[in-house]
Amino acid sequence: MNIQVRGDHIQVTEALSKYIDKKIGRLERYFDAPPEKNVSVTLSVERGLHRVEVNLHLHGLIFRAEESSEDMYASIDLVSDKLEHQLLKQKEKLNRQFRSRGLHTRIMASPDAGTEAPVQNEEESRIVRVKSFPLKPMVAEEAMLQLELLGHDFYVFSNAETDEVNVIYRRKDGHYGLIEPQG
Repeated sequence: MNIQVRGDHIQVTEALSKYIDKKIGRLERYFDAPPEKNVSVTLSVERGLHRVEVNLHLHGLIFRAEESSEDMYASIDLVSDKLEHQLLKQKEKLNRQFRSRGLHTRIMASPDAGTEAPVQNEEESRIVRVKSFPLKPMVAEEAMLQLELLGHDFYVFSNAETDEVNVIYRRKDGHYGLIEPQG
């Protein structure tokens, strides 16, 4: 697995880099094949909190985790545990789907076959509402205003500058993020 570590206003030391390789690298035991793309890790310090953000691309899925604490190593531990939980949850979901269809295909490798804890009465996720609306071409700033007016956490719009569908969203820090299609 190729892990790319980047520091946002913080120097990434050799010790931090090795610790990230160790903690995030252990997640490799959950895949049959290596991730399609590199794993990106971003470290930053904001208002005394050490934040770690990890993006992992695997079999067309994106696993993302972000954690903050007062210690960078503790944040790395927390984000690693969160990703491990996401991978196990996805693996169990896929296994349930295959078992219900009578298929026994191995999607993700199991590091401890037979020692996994059963999923706690977890309700199946499903789509409960479908909403459709016309996409009005607008610039990102106008979409940000629409987001504020509606009081939502995100807003889907057609970007007038790129002619592509974009999503603008409100971040935890009060700022905004823009999601653009890649390709």
